[in-house]
Amino acid sequence: MISNDQQSIHGQWSSRWTFIMAATGAAVGLGNIWKFPYLTGIHGGSAFVLVYILCVAALGIPMMMAEVMIGRRGRQTPINTMRALAQENNASQSWQLIGWSGTLAGMLILSYYSVIGGWTIGYIIHSATGSFSGLNGEGASALFQEFVGSPLIQVGWHTLFMIITMYIVGRGVQSGLEKAVTYLMPALFVLLLTLVGYAMTTGYFMKGLAFLFTPDFSHFSGTSMLTAMGQAFFSLSLGMGTIMIYGSYVPKGTSIASTSVAIALADSMVALLAGMAIFPIVFANTLEPGAGPSLIFETIPVAFGHMAAGMLFGTLFFVLLLVAAWTSSISLIEPAVTMMIENFNMTRKQAALWTGLATWLLGLGTAFSFNLWTNVKVFGMTFFDLLDFLTSNLMLPIGGIGIAIFAGWLMTKDTSHAELNMNTEAGYSLWQILIRFIAPIAVSIVLIHAIGVF
Repeated sequence: MISNDQQSIHGQWSSRWTFIMAATGAAVGLGNIWKFPYLTGIHGGSAFVLVYILCVAALGIPMMMAEVMIGRRGRQTPINTMRALAQENNASQSWQLIGWSGTLAGMLILSYYSVIGGWTIGYIIHSATGSFSGLNGEGASALFQEFVGSPLIQVGWHTLFMIITMYIVGRGVQSGLEKAVTYLMPALFVLLLTLVGYAMTTGYFMKGLAFLFTPDFSHFSGTSMLTAMGQAFFSLSLGMGTIMIYGSYVPKGTSIASTSVAIALADSMVALLAGMAIFPIVFANTLEPGAGPSLIFETIPVAFGHMAAGMLFGTLFFVLLLVAAWTSSISLIEPAVTMMIENFNMTRKQAALWTGLATWLLGLGTAFSFNLWTNVKVFGMTFFDLLDFLTSNLMLPIGGIGIAIFAGWLMTKDTSHAELNMNTEAGYSLWQILIRFIAPIAVSIVLIHAIGVF
């Protein structure tokens, strides 16, 4: 039996508020500021937002509660936590594969996330030096293709992004992770609010709000529903071990339920604020809100290149992207670092160095997939597309389903009830229904859809 007083050997958050900031930082990333706006544009705007928020409430929050609960109960790296809890609940040791999958997924995601994070550094320089000035659509596309087409540039920014990430992780929980999010998360919200304030001056702010918040189901489909469900799950960084390892640092008296709600609210707020900042700028410049993944790196630079003070606010926008990328990247690699410490008796700095080096080397494949390896295909996909498919479409949903089943069916009611410590029995019963039935079925449907079965 695991002791209720057990503490993680890696340390713990100094307060509930710090955990909320750290977990929100893990959840808030390029997916909120880059992916959410263009998915909203593709799937008709407000109807997508409404379904997304409902999915966060019914799917994301119960899943987050389960993952934090497992992490705090085990107080170890996801692999060792799942091994210990499986033993505690007389379950098969095969459940530790969830920990292995999440840890590996975090490294794989960071390997390509770092390359895209490096793009934001490059685009900060482009914006600050006036490269967007007077740019048209063709010019923006050419600029992006030239940027990603250079192996040297890609590797350089990828390297810088990884060095800073691993420096933060190597400093530990309170001196590294906690100190970083203490500065980065307030900075992220200040930058977002500044850009929203600027969007109010475009003359199209109300049109942007209507696009986001006036329900219109005429452009909404079954695919839109599944996309909203998947985005709600993935935007909270579930199924990849990051919330589990961050949960292992949570002080015993912290309410898991209220904290999970606060994290989900903050994460959704960032996504909505990003939409409020981006869509007025898009409409003011007669751009296409459903431009897809190119919205940020090809469409938005055109807008900043033609507006007053565009150089300043364009630079702030890409600084915002960089901050969001860093708060996520430090959480992605944390499960692998703690695994090296616990299983191979390394110091944190040694573990950060070796996991960082391995992730950096893997990231070279993504950096080259846009230039030297554009014609190298595996199952018809580039190296970058293959990693994205494996992690987003397979590893994360499978991990999420496993966590839901383990928390809902294998952990005893006494254990989960004590760990969650919810105020009402009705609240706990609702969580059990959602985590036992709704979450596994919903994520299974997302998984089946993502791999192209329907």
